[in-house]
Amino acid sequence: MSIKLARHPQSGFALAEAMVSMCIVVLILLALFAFSMFSTRSFATMYNYVDLDDANRVAMDTLTRDVRQAKCVIECATNKLILVDGNDLILGYVYDSNARTLRRTNVAGSKVYLKQCDRLNFQIGQRNTTNGGYGVYTAATPATAKVVNVSWLCSRTLFGRKENTESVQTARIVIRKQGN
Repeated sequence: MSIKLARHPQSGFALAEAMVSMCIVVLILLALFAFSMFSTRSFATMYNYVDLDDANRVAMDTLTRDVRQAKCVIECATNKLILVDGNDLILGYVYDSNARTLRRTNVAGSKVYLKQCDRLNFQIGQRNTTNGGYGVYTAATPATAKVVNVSWLCSRTLFGRKENTESVQTARIVIRKQGN
């Protein structure tokens, strides 16, 4: 008596099945990579926006406080504002376009309040408004200045592209202590 062993067909992946499986795996990995790159860029952009917005707010708050409490304007150019503060000390804001910084200087020292600032403009004006609008007349001299207009734009390079804040920061600040 002879025993016959049943032959089972051999199973395994054929070349075509292996190629299809590899293509599916590669597509899934590419989708995951694209999603991770998109997520990384989105998080970095949001961090950039929040960080620049924070710096803009601190700089604007400090500048507004200093101008409102100033006694008078000594000098004003598009990149420089020199004031006499409430303690009769000289206080200055100077924009350096090469370094892209706004620096606050007084007797206590100097501190950079804005970094990566693309443009900044100071302009002085009188308190009275122009006819039919909210604009103010430009001051003939710093001695007649009662209003300081300031605007700036900051940006950073992120992943090889320049990313701006939400918009140009602008303010019209009235000197409150002038004449006291």
